[in-house]
Amino acid sequence: MTDSIKKEKDITEELEITNSEKPSKLKEFIRILKFIGFSVSAGVIEIVTFTLLNELVGWSYWPCYLIALVLSVLWNFTFNRKFTFKSANNVPIAMLKVAAYYAVFTPATTLLGNFLAESVGLNEYLVTGINMALNLSTEYLFQRFVVFRGSIDTNLKKNKEDNKEEQ
Repeated sequence: MTDSIKKEKDITEELEITNSEKPSKLKEFIRILKFIGFSVSAGVIEIVTFTLLNELVGWSYWPCYLIALVLSVLWNFTFNRKFTFKSANNVPIAMLKVAAYYAVFTPATTLLGNFLAESVGLNEYLVTGINMALNLSTEYLFQRFVVFRGSIDTNLKKNKEDNKEEQ
């Protein structure tokens, strides 16, 4: 390959990477749909786990809730990191950021949920639905702008670089 053709190819690839770094509205909409899909599947895991532990094991609310929540968070984090945000960032640091989110979210929604169900008299399942909707929206914003900020789609770039080195 001549030097001028190689330089032209490098410039073209550089422009493609630069253009792909700017998220389009469609790309961001697809990212939101993926997040919702994985969050719904995590919600199913949480509800099924909670129900099984509550009904079959007969534990009190707290261990059932916490085990179900941890399983759903691990599922959601793993799939959203890989498929929604396509991030190649440091996994333990990203997980610590998510843990910080839940260190605030879990007690806040537990206290609010208890107040709405016990003091106000709202249906427990309605309160749970409100908490899940609140979790979905705030967690997306937190993961998008805090946990994976600056590392969105870096796994795609890393794979391109790895493939380029192999050639």
